Amino acid sequence: MAQASVKPIPILKDELDIVIPTIRNLDFLEMWRPFFEQYHLIIVQDGDPSKIIKVPQGFDYELYNRNDINRILGPKSSCISFKDSACRCFGYMVSKKKYIYTIDDDCFVAKDPSGKSINALEQHIKNLLSPSTPFFFNTLYDPYTEGADFVRGYPFSLREGAPTAVSHGLWLNIPDYDAPTQLVKPRERNTRYVDAVLTIPKGTLFPMCGMNLGFNRELIGPAMYFGLMGDGQPIGRYDDMWAGWCVKVICDHLGYGVKTGLPYIWHSKASNPFVNLKKEYNGIFWQEEAIPFFQSVILPKECTNVQKCYIELSKQVKEKLGKVDPYFNKLADAMVTWIEAWDELNPSGANSDKLPNGPTK
Repeated sequence: MAQASVKPIPILKDELDIVIPTIRNLDFLEMWRPFFEQYHLIIVQDGDPSKIIKVPQGFDYELYNRNDINRILGPKSSCISFKDSACRCFGYMVSKKKYIYTIDDDCFVAKDPSGKSINALEQHIKNLLSPSTPFFFNTLYDPYTEGADFVRGYPFSLREGAPTAVSHGLWLNIPDYDAPTQLVKPRERNTRYVDAVLTIPKGTLFPMCGMNLGFNRELIGPAMYFGLMGDGQPIGRYDDMWAGWCVKVICDHLGYGVKTGLPYIWHSKASNPFVNLKKEYNGIFWQEEAIPFFQSVILPKECTNVQKCYIELSKQVKEKLGKVDPYFNKLADAMVTWIEAWDELNPSGANSDKLPNGPTK
């Protein structure tokens, strides 16, 4: 008798959750089936909770809608955005795994220059499981990848590297542009495949895009708050940017690394630039104040873990950015609420395997 073929167990199968925010049926998972099927999915349904979201058969998933979020977090649910993909961070909070990969539902499997389908998740895992080099730049990029090493003149004392907290992937086809750039370059497509992974140096901020992102939840999870965006808020499309600025400042303080580059996904469709402009309008002005703020933030040495760093950051946001617009006072309060909710669902040292209420299935 012929033996049935056994699928190889993928790396970190029981240590990683895939978080997907959505308002639609998840047909896009079919093309990701070879890479995602053996992992656990956390789907965060945005918008109308009475709408039924269809998930292809064979996937192991839990699905949370707004009613679930309100039931699980109670009054603290005010910190989770509505009608905005920022709601994805609720999935980070309820996960019990060490690693998270988050992807948007308009991101498809890309092909490398040889025509081979790219297993984005596998590359993120490689990035996260190898060290980063935030304290000294290696001109051959990631020295831990096959076929590379530290170049002449790289200090031997720094070659152990730092733990990697974040793996930031990129996109072929539709680039992640802001509305003004979209309007000026409506037909521009990214066709450049750069076979490289870089560590972003300590002290350097970057624009973090949440549509193809991996991170070590145990190292940096509580800082991955995507802010107050969307319904009832004066800003949108800055959720991942805000999280990225906060995360980078905290990683720099705690000695963790952030990588960017491979893997690529295929970003299938451009969002409406006029709708985007309406969402981004305030952010385009406010970022000119927010970025210098983050560039100058100093966290005291008493901030020895992510939660302490984040609470301190919220105080400084209120003090410095509250003058820019009252929205930042509201955001600073939400940052504190987020940490309180995180700690409630993730009590350190306690048996935290069960949520107060389960998801909708």
